[in-house]
Order: sequence, then C-alpha cells, then structure tokens
Amino acid sequence: MPTASVDQRRPGWPQYYTVVLLLFAAVFISYIDRTNISVAAIAMQDQFGWTETDKGIVLSSFFVGYILLMVVSGALANRYGGKLVLGIAVLWWSLFTVLTPPAAMLSLSGLIAARIALGLGESAVFPAAINMVGRWVPPERRSRATAMVTSAISLGTLFSLPATGWLVRSYGWHVPFYVFGAVGLVWAVAWFGLVGDGVAPEATKLTSPTQRAIPWRRLLGTPALWAIIVTHFCHNWSLYLLLAWLPSYFKTTFGVSLASAGLLSAAPWLVSFVMANVSGALADGMIRSGRSVGFVRKLMQTIALAGGAVLLLQLPGASTPTEAVVLMSCTTGTFAFCQAGFAPNCFDIAPRYADVIWGISNTAATIPGIVGVFITGWLVDRTGTYTAPFVLTAAISLFGAIFYLVFGSGKLQVE
Repeated sequence: MPTASVDQRRPGWPQYYTVVLLLFAAVFISYIDRTNISVAAIAMQDQFGWTETDKGIVLSSFFVGYILLMVVSGALANRYGGKLVLGIAVLWWSLFTVLTPPAAMLSLSGLIAARIALGLGESAVFPAAINMVGRWVPPERRSRATAMVTSAISLGTLFSLPATGWLVRSYGWHVPFYVFGAVGLVWAVAWFGLVGDGVAPEATKLTSPTQRAIPWRRLLGTPALWAIIVTHFCHNWSLYLLLAWLPSYFKTTFGVSLASAGLLSAAPWLVSFVMANVSGALADGMIRSGRSVGFVRKLMQTIALAGGAVLLLQLPGASTPTEAVVLMSCTTGTFAFCQAGFAPNCFDIAPRYADVIWGISNTAATIPGIVGVFITGWLVDRTGTYTAPFVLTAAISLFGAIFYLVFGSGKLQVE
C-alpha cells in the first residue's frame, strides 16, 4: 500500500485534517457552482423571457446529470479510491461551469445540456468524499468529519447567494459562472499536490480500495440501508426546494430587490452550517459517553425531520422579510441535524461499502432535485404562493422521520 503523504512535515497536525479540509472545499465549490444559477436565473429569466415553469426546468436539469452517475461514482471510488475520482470530477464540472453562459446564449436547450453535464461531474463529489473519510479519518471522529464535509453545502450556499447577487448586479449574470469555475481549477492543483494515495495510520483499513466484488444484493436487502435511502430522499426534498427557490421566495413574496433576495437567502445557510457541525460534535460525544449508535442516529434524525417539518408549517404565516428569515433560519438549522444522522450512518452499517451506500442513497435523494424543484415551480404558477410547496415538504419530512425510527440501525449489517 502506498505511504500516506499529507502534511507529514507538520508534527501535531493529523494527516487527515488536510484531507477533510480539502474535501470540505470540494463540496463548497460544488455548491457555489450549482447554486449560483438560482440567483442568476432571476436576471436570465428577465433577459430570455422564461416562465416560472421554464425556470423550474432549467433549475432541475442539473439533477438529471447528477443522478445518472451517482452509483457508478460510488463503485469507482470503492474500486480505485476517492482521490482520482474526485480530482477528475472537479476538473470536469469546473469546465462546464465556465461554459454555462455561452450555452445559455446559444439556446435554452444548450443551457439545459450544460447543466446536465455539470451534474454528471458533481455526481462524484459525495461518494468520493465519503471514500476519503473512510480511508483517512479514525472511526470515532467520523460523525464530526462527515458533518463538517457536508456542512460545506450550507457554507457554499451562504457564500454563493449574496456573492452571485452582487456579481450579477455589478457585472452581469455571466460573471459568477466564470469566477466560480476558475476556483475549481485552483482546487484541483492543491488536491493532486497535497493528498497522497495511502491511508492514514489513525484510520481503519476496512474502507481502503478493495478488489472485492460489491455485494449489491446483500446491501439492497438490508432494511437499515433503506432507512438511509428514504431519509436521504426526504431530507433532500427540503434541501433542494430551499436551494433552488429561496431567493425567488423572498423576491416574489416580499418584493425585495435581487441583491436583497440573495442576502436574505444567505442567513438560513449560516445557521445550517453552524448547527451541522454542532450536531456532528454532539453525536460523537454522545457515542463516546456510552450512548448506542442507533439511539444517537435516530435522535439526530427525529430532531432534523420532525422539527424541521413543524417549522416549515409556520412559514406561510410570516408577514415580513425579517420574520421569514428567522423562521427559515430555524428550519435550516434544525434540518442540519441530519448531517449527524443518516449521513455517517453508512459507516455504522457497512463501513467497507460506505461510498457505495452514499452513491445509492444519493441517487434516490437526487429525485427531489428533478421532481421537487419542478413541482415547486408548477405549484407556485398555479397558486401564486409558496404555501403548498412548504406543506408538501413538511409532510414528506414527517414521513422520513417515522420511517427512520422504525428501520434505522447503528449496528454493523454487512462486513
């Protein structure tokens, strides 16, 4: 096995810290590249004369590509390791981020094709990142590491929305795609230069690249895996609704400016970022103190999905932008507890195949990005408000909480 080569020159700095930070950066970049269009699309809609349904198709097209290679990405990361898979993926999607404006100027179909290609590249980010967490991070710190990596979703969104709003207002809607795409190319240089191919001595060898055939039937026949799949789906329904439509919600409901819509939409993601990392530390602490892994995972999921559903149902009553921001911040902060629930649960039930499990579950969890984002636009077109999408999302979240309580597990299922 090759020797690990990350930050060996810095005593006292665990090798896996650098890996986790770079994984965090990769997820951050993936989300600024995928979410900038939720703000830019407002200006693009004005220029190109899109309906809300047209905009919904543009916003959801990313997920068509995203869903296609998810399981394949997990299998490739399991077979060849996450370093190569993730490095190539970032280069690919950064290229198509830069190509988005020319594609949009060409035609609506061209833009949709570019968004699908972007999704194909980003499909590898989480399976490959989970593979690297399994190879580098000690088991007792994986809740925290997984929560930190996935919390980059919130920080990327937090950065992307106001930054995109400012760039669009100051320089035009094309510029965010060029700037954010270039950031990914810089990351790739750091990734291939700093990360070795080995496994950190603190980590287990269970999730090292393996020649074993993946036991698909055993995995898919495990109820605990389906608990992860269903919960991931329900969590992502709310995630993608808010990612795609939050700026439009503030603009159309309260009549704020484009820049203000981006700024208001950023606040809930700051809370989400903080609470995701709080939940990860809390989960690891509870497990170390003797609480069963299953209890901790189910507690995190119940707080996230049941609590988030209750808060979502309060949003239609918000009468001012300030009230809406506070409620939305509480909602996203509560949903963030999922990052210490289902997110690291793959290491509990089948650590050798954690990357494959993420590929499977994230495939199902991408469906809301296609269906849920489109349905939201359709419901807003028909009703004129966001009440119906919020109620539907709350119902889906409650179902996910109940399903995980019944079928979730913290015990090893597949060796």
